[in-house]
Amino acid sequence: EIAERLVNLYSLRAEKPGFAFEKDDELQVSFEKEFGYDLTIDQQNAVNEIKEDMEKPIIMDRLLVGDVGFGKTEVAFRAAFKAMLSGKQVAMLCPTTLLARQHYMTAIDRFKNFGINIKLLSRLVSDKEITQTKKDLLEGKVNLLIGTHRLLSSDIIFKDLGLLIVDEEHKFGVEHKEKIKEIKQNID
Repeated sequence: EIAERLVNLYSLRAEKPGFAFEKDDELQVSFEKEFGYDLTIDQQNAVNEIKEDMEKPIIMDRLLVGDVGFGKTEVAFRAAFKAMLSGKQVAMLCPTTLLARQHYMTAIDRFKNFGINIKLLSRLVSDKEITQTKKDLLEGKVNLLIGTHRLLSSDIIFKDLGLLIVDEEHKFGVEHKEKIKEIKQNID
């Protein structure tokens, strides 16, 4: 049953056009210059290839591999910023509450000068905050939502999700991965 859903899903994704994100502008360049380190050649190549894919009207599926501490988060944040500059919402899915919280804190610091509304969704967030986040998400007031598998719940509805970043993808099961893709069939 899962394999059949997978085949159907990938067929649909191959047939549908994707969203072509805007080319880099001065704000993107400014965001990238604020990073406190120089990118390695591999990081810069990954950023360039991801941006190139994002600017095409095809649905992007990309796997970024690297050891801990090798800058995958910065590469992901640059793609996220590009998506947000094109008016799209971004979701970042993490396998653990601790990792979601860590990415949330990093994102708050990294995007602090750019007016990005970032929310966290996990079991450590109060029901009141979750209710407000769901409302704001649906209204398009949340630019970046970071969380655990709670993001995959049917009551989490985005106004215009354009990019999904899955951290530590190997820690999610096949059913979670396909639920991710079923959220919206034409997101990068």
